[in-house]
Amino acid sequence: METAYLVLAAITMEFIDSSMGMMYGTVLSPLLIIMNYDVKNVVPSLLISQALGGFIASWRHHHHKNANLNSGTTDHQIATTIIWFGVFASAVGVMLSVRIPVKILNTYIGILVTLIGSMILLGRSIVLTNGKIYLLGFVSAFNKALSGGGFGPLVAGGQLVLSNRCEKGAIASTDFAEAPICLISFLIWIGINGFPPLALCMPLAAGAVVGGFLGPHWLSTIQDREKLKKTLGVLVLFEGIWVLYKVWS
Repeated sequence: METAYLVLAAITMEFIDSSMGMMYGTVLSPLLIIMNYDVKNVVPSLLISQALGGFIASWRHHHHKNANLNSGTTDHQIATTIIWFGVFASAVGVMLSVRIPVKILNTYIGILVTLIGSMILLGRSIVLTNGKIYLLGFVSAFNKALSGGGFGPLVAGGQLVLSNRCEKGAIASTDFAEAPICLISFLIWIGINGFPPLALCMPLAAGAVVGGFLGPHWLSTIQDREKLKKTLGVLVLFEGIWVLYKVWS
């Protein structure tokens, strides 16, 4: 019965993640820990399952024209920039996973995500530069490798704050960047800490693949860009407050 719950939870959260650009790791990580799973098994299980879901979602986003992920396009360039810096950050994050106080990092992430959500809702923006994209990729991937969550709200939300990005393009490029970063983080994790139990990672992987297949199609049906942007702003703000609550409750 627990396996069925894991599959259903992964389908639900990956559907939301692949259609809105966030929520998978940030919600499932504390949920699995509450269910008494060891954090050293939770993080790699989330990483490999979201990698698989993300690769499926990226293909579906491109298929449904939520973004153009062909080489040379803006969507592809932003995603690959985030990937290159994210891979380096992932390696650093995993190697420091037993050394850095997670409470300090997650407090910083919570504050940053809350500010991004507030800026989206207030309609504030900052000029997009390569340096800001590098920073987004590094910080978000570092947190992903360390805790299993926190990538989506920073990258998807950050793109909307840093430029006049199309909401669907921001979500799709986030999935596109997140998949290889999750995969590489997973490989580093198992190299250091060993492979997580199949009873945990297999149901999550199966659910994430289904959710990643379905979510992009739902996103493609949304026509109201302003409503989508406001929804993203609310989700980002909620995630920031949720992270701070979990850290300090």
